[in-house]
Amino acid sequence: MRPMPGTADTAGAHGTPSAEPGPGGAAAAPANRLDVVDVLRGFALMALFLVHVIESYELFWAGEKPGLITDVVFALFMGKSFSLLALCFGFSFFILMDRAAQRGQDFTARFAWRLLLLEGIGFLHSLIYRGDIMQTLAAIGFLLLFFNRIRSNAVLLGGAVFCLIGPSLIVQLVAGALGAGWANAPAQSSVDPGMPVYLGGDLWQVLRVNLWAGQQSKYWFFLEYGRMVQILGLYLLGLVLGRTDFFGNLAKSRGWRRPALLGALVAAVLLFVTREPLRLWFSGLHYGLGADRAFWALLNLWLDLAGTAFWALLVIALYDGPARRLVQPLAAPGRLTLTYYILQSAVFVPIFYHYGLGKYADWDAATRLWVALAAIAVQIVAAHWWLARFQYGPIEWVWRALTYLRRDVPFRRKAPARG
Repeated sequence: MRPMPGTADTAGAHGTPSAEPGPGGAAAAPANRLDVVDVLRGFALMALFLVHVIESYELFWAGEKPGLITDVVFALFMGKSFSLLALCFGFSFFILMDRAAQRGQDFTARFAWRLLLLEGIGFLHSLIYRGDIMQTLAAIGFLLLFFNRIRSNAVLLGGAVFCLIGPSLIVQLVAGALGAGWANAPAQSSVDPGMPVYLGGDLWQVLRVNLWAGQQSKYWFFLEYGRMVQILGLYLLGLVLGRTDFFGNLAKSRGWRRPALLGALVAAVLLFVTREPLRLWFSGLHYGLGADRAFWALLNLWLDLAGTAFWALLVIALYDGPARRLVQPLAAPGRLTLTYYILQSAVFVPIFYHYGLGKYADWDAATRLWVALAAIAVQIVAAHWWLARFQYGPIEWVWRALTYLRRDVPFRRKAPARG
């Protein structure tokens, strides 16, 4: 099981909208936005949605049926889209804290409250879809409040690299090779009491199992496969990108982005091609079950990171060049990430699960692919229609209003937006 959803709300700074109280007491309306961040987030959200539909919102893992479509979609986007969203979350944190600092305010307590709200939203969403990651993103987000006090970008970047290379998996590998019992025990994430309910239970049974029992395999997965530490590393990287104004001044990075893009592509291809031979080679060394599992997880972690870097740099390159019109439409859904993320589950979980239409057993991979692509097109069009009339998505507005404990956060646009 690889539940990889995610969400992040960018608000404030470098041209991103902010909801801080304005001069008249009401929360300020949006200013100009950093479109490139919205495009990146929109791309990640749509890619993540594609993965979710192809895997039938996790039911695929009850009886895997490998095929060309599933293999290609998973290889291209699984783990990468989630990582892009986590990266954007770290950048969003910088935006909020930096804007508050420019006003001479400390946003620490407000951001902590904002994270608690996200925990609550994530809990409600997890009752529908146990793959929700908002709760995990929010919990790890509290660590950003500590790391933000470190002023050295070099230290933060070093911490990000340390987290991203998979230190917890390296510890598991060494411990497993040395015969540690805990490292060589069967993976707890392989025990999934929720799956039988999703395949055959009614709505009430799904809601009940998702209160806790169904969530356990997800959290074990994050712990056993290094995802918790990876998220922190992506947060720190997003924070550094914000501090260095990477997204606000793309021209400054043009010189190194092209070779970095090529390097990420080469690394991703090499890891994809060699990971299975490497797994077989390492298994032949007979270090034990725990070491074998950790080594395989490391290979996949590094592959996901190389793929994440490739997609991020490719989307930015397209945006920062003559092909911008190809990715610009993704900015609108990127501004509705939280609303769309929850809405996608609310619509498609009942389509696939037993208590709804039960299409998991009826739709083959090709059908799921076409349904996902059609739904992505609808979401892009609907996002543009919505944002021409409203300043925020409905759930973004609720989150923002609760963050500031006020109802006067602007919602409707006074005049239809252009473009």
